[in-house]
Amino acid sequence: MTLGFDEFAGGPHDEVPLAEDIAHHYGTRHHTVRVAGRDFNRHLDDLLITMDQPSIDGVNTYFVAKAAKQVGLKVALSGLGGDELFCGYDVFRQVPRLVGAFGRIPGGAALGRHLRSLLSPLGALGMPPKAAGLLEYGCRYGDAYLLRRALMMPWELEKQLAGVMAPEMIRQGLEDLNISEALDQCQRHISAPERKLAALEMSWYMRSQLLRDADWAGMAHGVEIRVPLVDPVLFAGLSANLGTDIGATKQHMAAAARRPLPSAVLERPKSGFFVPVRDWLQGGSGGRGLRGWARRVYQAQIA
Repeated sequence: MTLGFDEFAGGPHDEVPLAEDIAHHYGTRHHTVRVAGRDFNRHLDDLLITMDQPSIDGVNTYFVAKAAKQVGLKVALSGLGGDELFCGYDVFRQVPRLVGAFGRIPGGAALGRHLRSLLSPLGALGMPPKAAGLLEYGCRYGDAYLLRRALMMPWELEKQLAGVMAPEMIRQGLEDLNISEALDQCQRHISAPERKLAALEMSWYMRSQLLRDADWAGMAHGVEIRVPLVDPVLFAGLSANLGTDIGATKQHMAAAARRPLPSAVLERPKSGFFVPVRDWLQGGSGGRGLRGWARRVYQAQIA
């Protein structure tokens, strides 16, 4: 089963044609489901209620689980965990470069805090919000990971969530979470950069967001989503060589099929997976992009 979006049809982010070719290659039954903005708007209230606690993710899983139920499926397999296991995300390359560039600067983090206070006003002139924190957050792996993965940085929250969440709640939450220390503790005893990032991805993005979202989005339609790649034994067997020249990669996994995949699949560059929430929200009052979606989600949860 493949989920496609009308906004991407015929474009580089449309995975439907390739998925249909693979299904034909292996002679499997295949269902294509297209979702448009009108479907998103029609199911928005149910999606937000089912979400249980705020998340900017899970929309794709919600709709593919809905489609799975419609064709009579009760269980679905997910590839969740593959990018964490095989270093597939861009974060595995971007964060080490960031730390390599800024981590050697003596007192870089402290200097970066002063620099951010000077640069932050430039956001009103179009400077990307995170740019002001490059030096402050680029010196250590945990902080650089937060800079790369966070939708909003800690210093932005009071402004971005004004009218949605009380400033006192934001400040208390940040103090209780102690995010920098928590991110550091997650990987401080790991030396290899790729393994540091794998620990961060699995402990934060995968466990706290992807797995939780897969659970609620699947259960919203009575579909059990199983994640065979999120397996401690499998990870233990592969982690020793993670990120090395002899480490397992997605290419190795793709080549493991008894009947080889078509060369067009094996040689295809990684394109990522996108859900056009940005496009769907632009026609409404939620604001642009994922930040607008985050505000909509928070507003729904506290209403």
